[in-house]
Amino acid sequence: MTNSGFLLGAHIGADLRRYRSITQGIPADSPLGVRHWLSAFSPRFLPMLLCRVAHKLFTLKLGALAKVVSLVNFLWFGLEIAVRCPIGKGLFFPHTQGTVIGAASIGENATIYHGVTIGAKELDLGYTQSARPTVGNDVTLGSGAKVLGGIHIGNRVRIGANTVVIESVPDEALVVGAAARILGRSNLTT
Repeated sequence: MTNSGFLLGAHIGADLRRYRSITQGIPADSPLGVRHWLSAFSPRFLPMLLCRVAHKLFTLKLGALAKVVSLVNFLWFGLEIAVRCPIGKGLFFPHTQGTVIGAASIGENATIYHGVTIGAKELDLGYTQSARPTVGNDVTLGSGAKVLGGIHIGNRVRIGANTVVIESVPDEALVVGAAARILGRSNLTT
């Protein structure tokens, strides 16, 4: 997904339709009335709205203002999202606290639970796209999941709670586990 394809109203509308479908059982293809737009101010939807506004400001080359909106999202909801990260329509956060998103891109209909980290394996202040994950469509990331490095997560993937993913995942996979293993000595001294 490119930044040029980002339409703020269309993305927010799709997010709100998916939000209503998940939280209220209203079919996603139902029209949005005034009452439904008022639900955009709920604590489960407002973080998505702020994320979308910050990204739109970034695409308009208003980076400083985008970062202010992103900071509000972080302070109010504990959600840190890189303003340059394009995220497809239908985004849903059941909870937001402790979530950090710095992916190269995220596809449509992503569900991201609290405590998830999506980003580079190493410190990357320059936001190198190749060092960051690309996440496909219809992906669910369980609480505490970590998706790190320049990997690809396929479409319709489910990543379990507290799973650490450092290798690419094919379409329609279920990924679980966080087995640690010794790879070598760290060369750090105390």
